Amino acid sequence: MRRADWPVLGTLEAVPALDRPDLLGDPVVHALKLLDPADAALVGVAEIDPELADTAAFCDAYGSPLDGSANCVVVAGRRGETTSYAACLVLATTRADVNGLVRKRLNARKASFAPMDDAVALTGMEYGGITPVGLPEGWPLLVDAAVAVAPAVVIGSGVRHSKLALPGALAARLPGAEVVDGLGR
Repeated sequence: MRRADWPVLGTLEAVPALDRPDLLGDPVVHALKLLDPADAALVGVAEIDPELADTAAFCDAYGSPLDGSANCVVVAGRRGETTSYAACLVLATTRADVNGLVRKRLNARKASFAPMDDAVALTGMEYGGITPVGLPEGWPLLVDAAVAVAPAVVIGSGVRHSKLALPGALAARLPGAEVVDGLGR
């Protein structure tokens, strides 16, 4: 594949993600290897300056459209003494409806972004690189409908020094994924 296959990455040169496991977090490598090879081939990776991993800085530096980036956030839902987790994938131009749709989906009385240390420890990924590819088994992955229909989106790679690009439809087929209308507001 060529850069033209992942234009959402702007000026970056990308290669098929499994060709560069050194640019991926360990859970991401494992998850990509479990995908159908045809699906795995749709995922590109590009190396970036880790200081530019945050979405706005990344888009500005590399000419990637902000509406072509999707953020993955980890949410903790609590009901009594029980805490459950989910990941949400929404376009960078929106915010996840944590206190409405996500809270209800987790059947929680209270929902909030998981503390950074918890999100990092539970996913095995770096903060600023958390991605829906390779989430812990059993976690729901709530994907905003706008992400699911996007031709391609830029997401984290499990580490801060690279980004992945993949079709939104593939994100919507990842393990545990559920497409949710109105998740991103």
